[in-house]
Formats: sequence, C-alpha cells, structure tokens
Amino acid sequence: MSVCQKATEMSAFLAMDVMERAQVLERRGVDIVHLEVGEPDFDTPPAIKEAAVRALRDNKTHYTHSMGDRSLREAIAEYYAETYSVSVDPDRILVTNGTSPAMFMTFAAILDPGDEVILANPHYACYPSYINYMGGIPIYVDVFEEEDFELRVEAVRDKITPRTKAIFINSPSNPTGTLLSFERMQQLAELGPLVVSDEIYHGLIYEGQGRSMLEITDNSVVLNGFSKQWAMTGWRLGWIIAPEELVRPLQKIHQNFFISANAFVQAAGIAALKETKADVARMVQTYNARRKVIVKRVREIGLGLRSEPVGAFYLLVNARHLGLDSLALAFDILEKAHVGVAPGIDFGTGAEGYLRMSYATALERIEEGMNRLERYLKEHHPGKRAPQG
Repeated sequence: MSVCQKATEMSAFLAMDVMERAQVLERRGVDIVHLEVGEPDFDTPPAIKEAAVRALRDNKTHYTHSMGDRSLREAIAEYYAETYSVSVDPDRILVTNGTSPAMFMTFAAILDPGDEVILANPHYACYPSYINYMGGIPIYVDVFEEEDFELRVEAVRDKITPRTKAIFINSPSNPTGTLLSFERMQQLAELGPLVVSDEIYHGLIYEGQGRSMLEITDNSVVLNGFSKQWAMTGWRLGWIIAPEELVRPLQKIHQNFFISANAFVQAAGIAALKETKADVARMVQTYNARRKVIVKRVREIGLGLRSEPVGAFYLLVNARHLGLDSLALAFDILEKAHVGVAPGIDFGTGAEGYLRMSYATALERIEEGMNRLERYLKEHHPGKRAPQG
C-alpha cells in the first residue's frame, strides 16, 4: 500500500504520545498525574447540556445552513459587540466542528503551493501541519522567554516576502500562556499581510486584557470556539470570522468537506454564549488559583520560569539545565515520577529543552505532581537548578 508523502512526513503530536504511554501505565495500575494535555477538567455547564437535550427532543438533528444556524451566528456577533465593542456582520461568521477544522479550512482557502505563513517559534504543535498539508511553507520567527515570548515586529517584517500570505498569531498562547500586547498586535497588522488570529483561549485571562484582532483590522481571520472557555472539548464547535472576500470560498470548502456543524450542538452553543457567565467566571477563578500554585512550586523545585503565564492554562518551563532532549526527559519523568508533561520540542525548535505543563486539572493533583517532580529532580538530577532571573 502506498501512503502519500504528506501523511508520511506529518509530525506526530508528541503530547498525545506521552498521554497514550501514560494510559498504558494506568491500565497496569500506575497512578499518573496528567499535566501533558490541555483539556478543561470541568464538566460542561448545565445550561449548555440542557439546551442540547431540548434541541434533540425538538428533533434538531438535521443539516443546518452550511454557514451555521443563523441564530448562533447572531449570538456570536452579539458576543463580539459586548466583549470587544466591535460590530461583526453574522454573514462573515462561519460555524465549524471545532477550531481545528476552522484552521484547516482557512489555510485551504488562502494557500497555494509555495505560499508562506509566518508564525512564532515556539508555537502550538499542530500549526505547521496545517500549513504544510495545504502546500504552504511555515516561516518561523524566534521568540524568547526573557521577552515574554512576544513576536518582535522587526523580526516579522524581515521575514515578509512576495510569497507571504499570512502572519499567524495565538494570544493567549499555547504553549507559553503569554499575551500579545495590543500595541504589538497593531504593529503586526500594519505590516500588510492577512493576520490569522487564533483566539481560542480568550476568556481565560488572569492578568491584562484579551484583545481581538477584529478591534484593529478587518484584514484578519479570527478563529475561536467553545472548547476551552466553556469546557466543551468533546462537543466540537467553533467559528471563523473572515473578510467578506473569503467567506464564499470558506463556505464552499465547508459544504464539500464538512456540510455543516451538528444542529443540536449549535443550539447548545447559543446557551453557552447567553446563559453561562457565572459558570465561566467560576472556572476562570479556579484556573487562576491553580496558576498561582503551579508557578510557585515550579520555581521552588528548581525549574526555570522567567515568563509567567497570564492566560490559557499552560506554562512553558525551562529545563535546559537538565539537558536539551526534552522528549527523552518527558518520557523519563513519566516512567520514573509518573507525571505526564509535554516535551518542548513538540512546540518547535525554540522550545527544545523546555517542558509544557497544563494546570487544567484539580489543585490536589497539581500539588501531587509537583511533589513527585521535586522527588524526581532530587534523585535523578541532584543539585541542578535553573536560573530564575
């Protein structure tokens, strides 16, 4: 059997490899503290589940409009007006089966073979796969811990060529948990290329303010969804907000490859936007408490953390004093300490020697994981501590 080159060359998602090995150990009776995968541990708020049940009882089990149910698109537009004070035409919104298909569709719509997309290094593990699979070329701009992993405008400008189709940003960031300043976002928008802004972690911000690229320019594609803020990862519901000239191409791609998002899930999305402010506020408060604990403990046990996370539910921990093979280190920690962490190399060469940890798990499990890591470091890397400046 012949496997196509694209599939053969696609990188594995290494955080998932760690998680799947952890599951093997768990089946053998080993207790694993999971800090490797970024998934909310909260149950979906009751109002959302009740809306889905009502929709099923009302037989909302058929195709919707390929752009998404009009009521949901209007609710998303209202959300942007309330949250960011921007006016978005519902006809520029396309509802998708999660943010991952939204990325797939976006790059399918804008990239011809050889076109370039500029993105930060480190970056979310799967970003290059979307670009490469569409025949594009990822162009990396290194970002640095001592600069809070912010894209430097001059460095991005130096990478722009006639083949540049987009600048891809993610704020708050996975894997760093850091936030792009509004001024930096404005400067990036002024460079000229389309800005693709992954805003999936908006709403999960503990210091500062999340700003949408739509506040700055219509020359942008904004990607967002319900998975993180509303604890709906398994529901698979997201959206794209695109410039008018991209809407019809995106719609045709959606019609051909996905048809429409699930009807009853879209009904649940309306409830998420309109009925769950108190639920989301409680989740954000809990994440923030966890964030403070894990930041403090990471530093106490001797791992490096110059740039504190202010959003999402990740921190990128500097472990270069332990060696530069983060994949081997992650698996060694899993086997010996029974703590799952994601290897930095999963997020680009700029994160090699780092480990990503997620605090989307219960506080007592975070504390247990930190205690296990402390024992592991004392036993297997005695006397080694990262600089904390």
